[in-house]
Amino acid sequence: MPRIAIQAFCESDAVIGVIEGVGADRRMAKTHVKVHKGGIAAAIEFYRNAPTPNLIMIESRLAPAKLLEGLEDLAEVCDAGTKVIIIGHVNDVPLYRELIHRGISDYLVAPIDLFQVIRTIGDLYTDPDAEPLGRTLAFVGAKGGAGASTVAHNVAWSIGRMYDSDVVLADLDLAFGTAGLDFNQDPLQGVHEAVSSPDRLDETMLDRLLAKCADRLSLLAAPASLERTYDYGETSFDGLVDVMRQGAPSVVLDMPHGWTNWMRKLLASSDDVILVAEPDLANLRNAKNLADTLRQLRPNDPAPKLVLNRVGVPKRPEIKTAEFADALGLEAIAIIPFEPQLFGTAANNGQMIGEQDARHTTAALFEQIAQAATGRGEARRDKGLAIGSLVTRILKRASK
Repeated sequence: MPRIAIQAFCESDAVIGVIEGVGADRRMAKTHVKVHKGGIAAAIEFYRNAPTPNLIMIESRLAPAKLLEGLEDLAEVCDAGTKVIIIGHVNDVPLYRELIHRGISDYLVAPIDLFQVIRTIGDLYTDPDAEPLGRTLAFVGAKGGAGASTVAHNVAWSIGRMYDSDVVLADLDLAFGTAGLDFNQDPLQGVHEAVSSPDRLDETMLDRLLAKCADRLSLLAAPASLERTYDYGETSFDGLVDVMRQGAPSVVLDMPHGWTNWMRKLLASSDDVILVAEPDLANLRNAKNLADTLRQLRPNDPAPKLVLNRVGVPKRPEIKTAEFADALGLEAIAIIPFEPQLFGTAANNGQMIGEQDARHTTAALFEQIAQAATGRGEARRDKGLAIGSLVTRILKRASK
């Protein structure tokens, strides 16, 4: 949602609760929402001595004739360009038509829900001819070395190949990012330059900073340098994410392992979060903390998606995958087995797993994650094999 001011005048606790929930939703992060008690009379009195915001929402239990009279008085104190949404308690088609005829933007019938309100506001402030914004997928590791970056890179490559659509991969581990190595790229500029020049950042500048990794995949690389520190403010990456979303249907954020204001903000505002963990105790504790925090930060969004990585390390005591997932209250969308030869060779060659061996079962797992993360169809299980049977086969083969 764009940067707009919204003020609501509500008569019931139920509607107050919904509007307050709307103001706290991640989709409304750029808006300023304020809730007042009272209906149309309170709004008229308030705006006699105050400028009106971009949008006014008014709950009213008045009879149609009284409501129309009140709107006449409200129009006298409203600034030009202010939009008004009425929340009524009567499902009356003639009243709706009369309100629209008088310039009211929309009429909602209580009870209302959060998504209905957000959708209504979005319809008022979104250009119907504009290209849809891309979907942001944030990959974060429960523990350093859990392999979140490797998973993010392979999934980004798989999305571009499977759906023949553009993907931008942003390596946000500015000091130690590995995306350039994994794709055999050495761009001179990338994330740091984009974030350091917010006033000049647009699609043209972003195109100059992107490195082409595949037909449909572009990389915004990290400096991977310790010549400077990378201390950013909470909103430093907002403009960059907005520009990336305008240019690509899918934006993959390779998050560093850490916890800063800007990381917290990006995880809270992403369309989906993929949590990558290994099946040991430290990963379980951290993954639990992350999952619980993300549920609080994103109360109106699905829980993060869980990927269990490096499962089956020889001689390492591991938590059973089902027990690990149950402890988090999540279901693993993929279980990636420990394959050091496969992943090591791919990394040394600057290739993704699907490039090295497109028929390998692990390549199919990355496609499965891509499908689940993008919401494009059910997770694929090649040749009818379940995840568990794939892992069992691979582990048996490794033990021989």
